[in-house]
Amino acid sequence: MTTSTEGSIDRQSVVPYYQQLASVLEGRISSGAIARGAKLPSENELSVQFELSRATVRQALQFLESRGVAQRIPNRGVFASAPKDGTGWVIQGKEGFLENAIGHQNRSVSTRVLRSGTATFPDHVCQALNLPSETVGFELVRVRSLDGTPALFSTNYSPPILTPVLASASEVLAGEASLTTLLTNAGFSLGGANRIIRAARPTPEIAEALAIDENEPMLCIRSTSWTPEGLRYDVYETWVRSDIIPLEVDVSTVDLGNVVR
Repeated sequence: MTTSTEGSIDRQSVVPYYQQLASVLEGRISSGAIARGAKLPSENELSVQFELSRATVRQALQFLESRGVAQRIPNRGVFASAPKDGTGWVIQGKEGFLENAIGHQNRSVSTRVLRSGTATFPDHVCQALNLPSETVGFELVRVRSLDGTPALFSTNYSPPILTPVLASASEVLAGEASLTTLLTNAGFSLGGANRIIRAARPTPEIAEALAIDENEPMLCIRSTSWTPEGLRYDVYETWVRSDIIPLEVDVSTVDLGNVVR
């Protein structure tokens, strides 16, 4: 992440405000202006200082938490911490690509939205979301780049109940905000997910968007997410250039028990 040298928000920049604020705070942590273990200013204090909404400040703090440079302690606040080493996308993590460990590499992430709006879902999406065939929901197609290099082609499908939420999310539709954060704030937090990874050849559209040969096999991730109550609310299909974004899998001996899907 590029750190602001002036410690202020550039209102003319195309970089989302929450990313700019996160850069400022991370810069202060890196420089020692905010010591490791020290409490960060409150949401209200940051909102007043930077003239930002509390929702934007909260998103910036969540972004810092996802990068491992801040830790939220219930009933106490958010504290500066040392980032966890990471080299790729932890595929079984709860965060989306933007919020995930890829940020620990301090590389610039940009998003280009290819298309968005209502669309008739493919059969496999309808089945995954427990919807009737040919359901019309919201489709969001994006290309994510690292340091200017296209690295990930992703299509998200949201059920009709979420169409008004997505249709009015101007920052997400402009590639300037996190879809995961939007859905969480709308009451659709992740309770669990099923993710399948396979090797496949990309379509001509995907190959062109990622600047690769369409005969070159890629990793394709197909995911279905549901809330803690078991409501399925998101299906995505993501094509990854693993030469740019390694996929990480953490192994634990903890028994997660049975999950309702």
